[in-house]
Amino acid sequence: MHFRSQRKCAQDVSLSEIIDTGTDGAALSLMDVVSDDEDLLEQVCTRELARRVLGEVERCLTDQERQVIILRYGLNGHPPRRQREVAQITGISRSYVSRIEKRALEKLRQALE
Repeated sequence: MHFRSQRKCAQDVSLSEIIDTGTDGAALSLMDVVSDDEDLLEQVCTRELARRVLGEVERCLTDQERQVIILRYGLNGHPPRRQREVAQITGISRSYVSRIEKRALEKLRQALE
């Protein structure tokens, strides 16, 4: 009986067990490998939604609307910008940027429903 219980526990692994040594010489535990600050499902859902939004931006917006949305919301690796900055970059007024943005967001909302 004792040997059976020992054999059963022999396959148990502790999350704090050291599995390797990092390049800096620090111990690397199993917890370091499997732990993450964010929920994996949330990350996958966020990436999928971002992929869908970018697809719709490319598919249903005009070139001008696409440029305004990409600049305003920091898509494709761009930093998000204010309407005034977008107006300066595109050479149009801030109020026109606002109208274009509003129209583009409505198109995206309809496309994503």
